[in-house]
Amino acid sequence: MARQLARGMGSFFKECGCAKPTRCPHLYSIRFRDALGKQREESGYGTQDDAIERLSQLYAEKKTTAPSVAAARRELGQQTVGEYAKKWRPRQRKMTEYSTGEHVDSSINVHIVPRLGSRKLNSVTPIVVERFLDEMEDDGVGRGNQVNIFRVLKTILRDAYAKGAMADDPVKGVQEPEYVREQVAIPSLAYVKQALVVADEELALEIVVMAGCGLRNGEARAVNVNNVVAQDVYRVREQIHSNTLKPAKLKHRKVGEFREVPLPRSVREAIERYEEKHGTTEDGYLLRGPGGYFTEGMERRRVKRLFANLPPEEDVGMYGFRHYFASNALGNGIPITDVAEWMGHKSIEETYRTYRHLMPGSITKAARILDAGLWEAA
Repeated sequence: MARQLARGMGSFFKECGCAKPTRCPHLYSIRFRDALGKQREESGYGTQDDAIERLSQLYAEKKTTAPSVAAARRELGQQTVGEYAKKWRPRQRKMTEYSTGEHVDSSINVHIVPRLGSRKLNSVTPIVVERFLDEMEDDGVGRGNQVNIFRVLKTILRDAYAKGAMADDPVKGVQEPEYVREQVAIPSLAYVKQALVVADEELALEIVVMAGCGLRNGEARAVNVNNVVAQDVYRVREQIHSNTLKPAKLKHRKVGEFREVPLPRSVREAIERYEEKHGTTEDGYLLRGPGGYFTEGMERRRVKRLFANLPPEEDVGMYGFRHYFASNALGNGIPITDVAEWMGHKSIEETYRTYRHLMPGSITKAARILDAGLWEAA
C-alpha cells in the first residue's frame, strides 16, 4: 500500500506501468515544487523510503526559506539574460574600459545579448547553453573567441544561479569549446615583397611594420612617428581597438605599459617616406581615416582587394605578416625569449606553442653540440 505524504511535500511514483509497481525492480521518481514554486521531478530512488527521505529533505529546505526570499528569487528568475547582464557588468570592479572590460562588453553585446538576451533566467538550462555554443559554431565564430564568450556567459549565469534565479546550475555538464591552435601559415619573403607591391600605400605600411617589427594588426594601425625612440627601436604603446575604433591599451598589458621592439632600417625608412608624403595627425599617427584613425573596417576592405590580386597561398592571411616576423627572427638564431617579449605574448609558452615548428633542428643541433662536448671531455 502506497504511503501518504503531508500536503505540500510532493509525491513519489513509478512510470513503468507494471502490475505490481511496489514489487517491480524499476526505480521511483519524485515530483515536488521547489522554493521558486516550479514543479520539478527527480528519479533514481530504489525504495519508497529513499524517495520519501528525499522529499522530506526538500520540504524542510523549502520551509526554511523565507517567503520574501523565495519571492525575490522568483522575481530575479523572471529577469532576462540581457537585463541581468546589464546589471552584472558594472559590479565587475576589477575590469575597466582599458583592460578586459572591452572584451567582456564585446562578448555581451555582440554575441550573448543577440542570441540569449530576451530569454528569462529561470528558463536557461544546460541544453540552452549548448544550443548557444552550436549557433556560434554555425556562424563561424572562431574557437578562441568561443572560449572567451562562453566564459563570460558562464560567469554571468553562475552569478545569477548563486543568487537563486535558477533552481539548477545552468551550465552544469556543458563542455567549454576546445581551442586547438592550428599550425600557422607563414608567407615566404617573395610573397611579402609581392604583397607590398600590390597593396595600397596605407596597407603596405601596415604590412611593413607587422613583418618587420612583429606588431599585431591593431598595433600596426596605430603606427606613430613619436614611437620611434631611437634609430633602431620602436616603442609599441597602444593599438586601435577593433570595437571602439580608438587608441587603447596593449593586449596583456596595463594602461601605460609598453614594449620596445627592434626597428629595422627598412621599416624606419618606410615610416619616414610615408610621413614625408602624407604627414601625420597632431599626435603623430600616420594611418588616418574619416574618423581620424585607420580602422579595422578600412583595413578589411583593403585586405580583401590585396589578396584578390595575389596568387593564392594556403591559409595565409593578414596575420601571416606578423608570423613572418617570428619566422625571420627564429630562423636567424634570435632567442625565443626575445621574440616572445617583442611580440607581446602573455608568456613564452604561447610563443613556443605557436612557432615550435620553426625550430625543427634544435634537438639535432643540441645533440651535436653535446656530443662534441663529450668527446672533448674524453
